[in-house]
Amino acid sequence: MVAAATRRAAMPALLRSMTTSATQVACESHEPTFLQSVESYYDQAAKISNVNPGTLSHLRAVDSLLRVTFPIELGDGKYEVIEGYRAQHSRHRLPVKGGIRYSEEVDLQEVEALASLMTYKCAVVDVPFGGAKGGVKIDPRKYTVEQLERITRRFTMELCQKNFIGVGTDVPAPDVGTGPREMSWIVDTYRQFNPNDVNAAGCVTGKPLSQGGVRGRTESTGLGIYYSIREFLSYPEVQKKTGLTGQVKDASVVVQGFGNVGYYVSKFFENNGAKVIGVGERDCAIYDPNGLNVEDLHKYYTEKGTFRGFSSTAQIIEDSVKILETECDILIPAALERQIGLVNCDKIKAKVIGEGANGPVTPAAHEALEKRGVVVLPDLLLNAGGVTVSYFEWLKNLSHVRFGRMNKKWDEAMRLKLFTLVEENAGRTLTEAERKAIVHGAEEADLVYSGLEDTMIQACEETRQTASLKNVDFRTAAYLNAIQKIAAVYEGSGMLFMH
Repeated sequence: MVAAATRRAAMPALLRSMTTSATQVACESHEPTFLQSVESYYDQAAKISNVNPGTLSHLRAVDSLLRVTFPIELGDGKYEVIEGYRAQHSRHRLPVKGGIRYSEEVDLQEVEALASLMTYKCAVVDVPFGGAKGGVKIDPRKYTVEQLERITRRFTMELCQKNFIGVGTDVPAPDVGTGPREMSWIVDTYRQFNPNDVNAAGCVTGKPLSQGGVRGRTESTGLGIYYSIREFLSYPEVQKKTGLTGQVKDASVVVQGFGNVGYYVSKFFENNGAKVIGVGERDCAIYDPNGLNVEDLHKYYTEKGTFRGFSSTAQIIEDSVKILETECDILIPAALERQIGLVNCDKIKAKVIGEGANGPVTPAAHEALEKRGVVVLPDLLLNAGGVTVSYFEWLKNLSHVRFGRMNKKWDEAMRLKLFTLVEENAGRTLTEAERKAIVHGAEEADLVYSGLEDTMIQACEETRQTASLKNVDFRTAAYLNAIQKIAAVYEGSGMLFMH
């Protein structure tokens, strides 16, 4: 324990992540916690849902909670006791689904809030899962790879023993501080406890391709955010409210957070003609009104761990949270919860806020922004791209076949016949490049992107219609859609033992 404490004291401030102060700086003391914010948004939508009060009460509560502790040997005979959590919010559909995060700030209340949000998120995009979330109370940067592997495998063992993981029960995924590497350790450990389960790869998603992952999963959350914002920009009522043209190529974008989500959403906006003028991270932010080169910036940040020194023309903002207050068309907080509260909401100059992170805007700040005419696009819709593609990965693991494998060549053969007919009628032979573009059959990534895009378009349109019908904001509309979909499952099943 002494060795562990010494390591923590020696870590530079740059390596801290998800600190309590980072989620408090924008909020006044009386503003609700993350869990209370989720419950507040839920209650607001529940009041106008016309759903049975008993069903609403049941849906609001978390079904099951798990807290475990276990010792891990750090070396030289030193041990540290690790805390881990898993919350299953709703089992109206199985399996339940939600990430596992590694952070010193993980606690039971946080995983409850995130599990609740996962339930509503899955329902909004019609992914047939219940909601769950897990976490281990560590800063992964303070441990060696070998120590992280022992922690991950031991936590997975605890989940196996308590029936909190399983292909048809509870399927985790990556979250803050975890990634494909940790998912590989989880699935391998699960297999040791379930050696005869032919579907074992489906016990977790976000895996590397070699372990049964799916192409497109890594960028899915960022891509889903891009698709969603693009759709809302195309709606005349949003254009009227914001004064924007509705074209992505005309927009200026600021992103807070440059991890997986922030990087990919920045990349997709830039690739489609938008100008990314600001990016914020833990130690500082960078701003250039002429636009930043996202790929170059990401490469530099990955190598240096900072934006400092990247460009002689870009401005470095020392207080990174101030990047939220810069003037832009679209602001995407993609870092932590509670980043826009009563302290700074009046300073926000963006016309559209797309919540890339979970819970970045507090209820009071949301209300104030809406009154000012700012369009707030909610987290439970925008960042549901990750769980959508996780669903595709789970389906791939159950079917034991790569998407596109069975029909790619058949598609190409049919297109080639059509292509030949077009050439004959047109009286012109197309170039080889044109031929390949037309004939090319869909690969796995093409199908995943197509499925994700269609899912997000449909969910955005449903949210838009409910907002118009009920005369409410988009967040309330999204929660309302989720509540009604879940209630239909509960009440349609008869809710055994509820009466």
